[in-house]
Amino acid sequence: MRKIITYFIKYPVAVNVMILAFVIFGLIGVFNMKSSYFPLVDSQLIRISLLYPGASPAEMEEGVILKIEDNLKGIVGVERVTSVSSENAASVNIEVEKGKNIDIVLSDVKNAVDRVPSFPSGMEPPVIAKVESIRPTISFTVSGENVSLKSLKQYARNIENDIRGIDGISQVAISGFPEEEIQISVRENDLIAYGLSFTEVADAVRNSNILITGGNIKTADEDYLIRASNRSYYGVEFQNLIVRTQQDGTIIRLKDIANVGDVWSENPDRLFYNGNLAIDITVSNTNNEDLLSTAEKIKDYIHKFNQQEQNVTLNISSDASVSLNGRTKLLVENGIFGILLVLLFLALFLNFRLAIWVAFGLPVAFLGMFIFAAQMSVTINVLSLFGMIIVIGILVDDGIVIGENIYHHYYDLGKSKINAAIDGTLEVIPPIISAILTTIIAFSTFFFVDGRIGSFFGEVSLIVILTLAVSLIEALLILPAHVAHSKALDRKRLEKGEQKKTNKINAFFNKINEVADKGLVKFRDDYYVPFLKFSLKNKVFSFCVPIAILIFSFMAIKGGIIKTSFFPRIASDTVQISLKMPQGTNEQITDSIISFIEEKVWLTNKEYTERQTGNVQVVENIIKRVGPGSANATLTVNLLPGEARDFSSPEITNSISEKVGKIYGIESLVFGSGGNFGGSPVAVSLLGNNIKELKAAKEELKQEFENNALLKDITDNDPAGIKEVKITLKDNAYLLGLNLQSIMAQIRYGFFGFQAQRFQRGQDEIKVWVRYDKADRSSIKDLDDMRILTPSGNRVAFSEIANYTIARGDIAINHLEGKREIQITADLQDLKTNATEILDDIKTSVMPEILSKYPTVSPLYEGQNREANKTTDSLFIVGPIILLLIYIVIAFTFRSYSQPILLMVMIPFSMIGIVWGHFFHDFPIGILSFLGIIALIGIMVNDGLVLIGKFNSYLKEGITFDDALIMSGQSRFRAIFLTSLTTIAGLAPLLLEKSRQAQFLKPMAISISYGIGIATVLTLVMLPLLLAVSNSIKVNIKWLKTNKKVSKEEVERAIIESKFDEDEI
Repeated sequence: MRKIITYFIKYPVAVNVMILAFVIFGLIGVFNMKSSYFPLVDSQLIRISLLYPGASPAEMEEGVILKIEDNLKGIVGVERVTSVSSENAASVNIEVEKGKNIDIVLSDVKNAVDRVPSFPSGMEPPVIAKVESIRPTISFTVSGENVSLKSLKQYARNIENDIRGIDGISQVAISGFPEEEIQISVRENDLIAYGLSFTEVADAVRNSNILITGGNIKTADEDYLIRASNRSYYGVEFQNLIVRTQQDGTIIRLKDIANVGDVWSENPDRLFYNGNLAIDITVSNTNNEDLLSTAEKIKDYIHKFNQQEQNVTLNISSDASVSLNGRTKLLVENGIFGILLVLLFLALFLNFRLAIWVAFGLPVAFLGMFIFAAQMSVTINVLSLFGMIIVIGILVDDGIVIGENIYHHYYDLGKSKINAAIDGTLEVIPPIISAILTTIIAFSTFFFVDGRIGSFFGEVSLIVILTLAVSLIEALLILPAHVAHSKALDRKRLEKGEQKKTNKINAFFNKINEVADKGLVKFRDDYYVPFLKFSLKNKVFSFCVPIAILIFSFMAIKGGIIKTSFFPRIASDTVQISLKMPQGTNEQITDSIISFIEEKVWLTNKEYTERQTGNVQVVENIIKRVGPGSANATLTVNLLPGEARDFSSPEITNSISEKVGKIYGIESLVFGSGGNFGGSPVAVSLLGNNIKELKAAKEELKQEFENNALLKDITDNDPAGIKEVKITLKDNAYLLGLNLQSIMAQIRYGFFGFQAQRFQRGQDEIKVWVRYDKADRSSIKDLDDMRILTPSGNRVAFSEIANYTIARGDIAINHLEGKREIQITADLQDLKTNATEILDDIKTSVMPEILSKYPTVSPLYEGQNREANKTTDSLFIVGPIILLLIYIVIAFTFRSYSQPILLMVMIPFSMIGIVWGHFFHDFPIGILSFLGIIALIGIMVNDGLVLIGKFNSYLKEGITFDDALIMSGQSRFRAIFLTSLTTIAGLAPLLLEKSRQAQFLKPMAISISYGIGIATVLTLVMLPLLLAVSNSIKVNIKWLKTNKKVSKEEVERAIIESKFDEDEI
């Protein structure tokens, strides 16, 4: 190591070439890095999609889902299996364990589904696929005055094709219209008159509307291909299709018995942009695509399109790049201010030229980090930028220690510049490498934390670790060379003894240095050293004070003075209002209610716009969607981006909710202001196979939620189903040769439809349905009057052969780990409310009573609680391992068993700063605060390493134990004070940031900043105390063993080692 350092210090060309390489490759790395809103996370979800037209949820559950779930049991790497069975379809979601290869699990899942012996006839093949990670980038609408939905859809399809042709964009989705289909609306009277059945009509369509090849004719001269090309693509082309010919030569065509036409599916889905009929186009990014460049390309396309087209307009409804640019700008500004503050403090307390060279390490370290980050799929996002801000203050710590030590060797020991640089660097290599290693180990915790927190904040760790690793190279090789060959070292004489002039800038900064240095020395000698001596004399009192403050801090948390909230809330620029009506509600009723809510949103907009700076519209646009289905509707309220808005989205959401008031007769109405990281704050899943008890328990628990004033937006995944007409046959039906199967088949064909064919028309899959005309199936009387065909060829009215009752059925059946599940979720009325306390109250006060009534039901606490458990469970495993590794590194450095323990004993006391830091900033303590503590551990240990290292060297020099304690604190006061000050300075702009967009990152910054503030005091005062107590214990133990008088010095590891060295000599 000495040879390498000596080479770089003696030959600065090598250093400059290295810097040039960092700059060139770093810039290449920066320009190759993609942008995203949050870190790119690989998908850990597999979905099985199942389609079975006409099947009820119960049929899907019994005939399909149970078989698949049974076969999925025992697959390695599957964390949990959930499923939803609904009308005509079902889906099974398989969550893959962290660290498992999803492609291997996917292969095993496919094999498991293939092993299912049989599925119901009529069911389409299962689609098994990995759910790809895509993130919406930009959404815009296609709308125009008096333009039909058909025309809008055609425009949207053309735009979709144009966008897919743009390089770097693959994910385009259009929505806001029902599916297109060809409907053959059979007239029952004509069907009876001609003696036809639904099957015959459908077979006629299937057998005639074909495109098929019949082989080749090979003649001597050439080949001919035999082809029947009789495919019709539009409803009007079907009208002359022959259904049957009579013996008398009569030809029955489709138009004789049915109305044929192109129609929209009867499952409604309409979208409106600020009240105008529209279609939404959303462009998303995969992990291989860049958010900012995608958004720019789309905005350019929209600009050109709007200039060329007159009939329709494209309007951007939401654009993630605006928020990303705003937050990136915010964090970059905070980072630059942080760097300037660090530079300011370095210039105050160090020689100005040395401060410049120490600060020069920042860009070098960041450029070096970019080289590796670009290769490791790290993106420019909110969290990677936050990682860079965290590391700003830490980066200069090793530079400060090396610079100070080189100064010591040059000025105090009188060495030459080259020798001072070599010896000064080599002397502090062990503590510096240990300090960097402990920080890297502490930050690596994030890689092993389970759940979304681990996935997201792993990128913060990666940025910090890469930057620190590069900074170590910079501090050991580049900084000493620059200091040695610059004017940073200057004793006002050259090595030859000549006097050297000082310029005005140097003189100015020298004066500042002198003043700051005098102030620091005065504070150290007049306040710190006497206080340290007092503490060492009054050990019991000195220990009792921090312990008492620590206990008081924990009591403040327990007593609710300082709030706790496990997950942060992420500021949102969108309000999502979801309306669910009872199933079967007419679409016009649903539309009228959601339109009423929309009016209240515009009223709220007017109110807040008047109070907004510059009277800018607070609501940029509203997307109203009625569908999918007649009972569902949503309002997507896109707000002014957070940086420009004076009001938070929850405040605006609550105002809308108050104006809307209570609406009766609905299933649920949720005013979501976004920002719930990790799921719903309160979510309880009820599991069991006794349906009656499960539903009764749900009703009671839901009522408890509604009675709780702290909760809002209460909803469940088991809404009342559509009213079902349940049929039972009369005896005379059997006498006529009929059975339930044959009767239900005819009813199904008439009322649901018979899918005669499906084919591709452009980008749409078109289904051809044969069914009664809508007018003939619009009342229960139509069912009574339906003529059922008997085996003998006669027809009989349905009412003569069957009875029916009407009751609500299931709209969906949910499963969790093979059991039926009903989940009730709720949001918090007030953001300062603690979700954990509410959930604990539900667990202790509400659930026992419900479970005593319904013993077959078992609860599972989901949402944020599940995410929190995943995070904490993994931390309980990883935490001790990380602490052990830190212990090992320190033990290797000091070759001592006790000194690492003393350093780690101080860690809990840093909670004092963290707790009261959150109190002063009015922030709840959450998971990010605790992750800040993990990061703090590594930084805390660094200061302790510096002090203990100096203490051991003083002991080796023959200084008494008590004096060595005082002198080590005194000599390392400046370095410890300055490293702590620069770390806090790097984070200070973020701490003082008022913007809502930065708020969710602040708890981590508070933990590190205030924790370091307290840690500095602990290192300078409590660590010497602990060393003194540890020494007393070792002295007493040795006295007990030997029964001889023992000196304080002889039990210390540094003295024992120095004696070993003497013996060897």
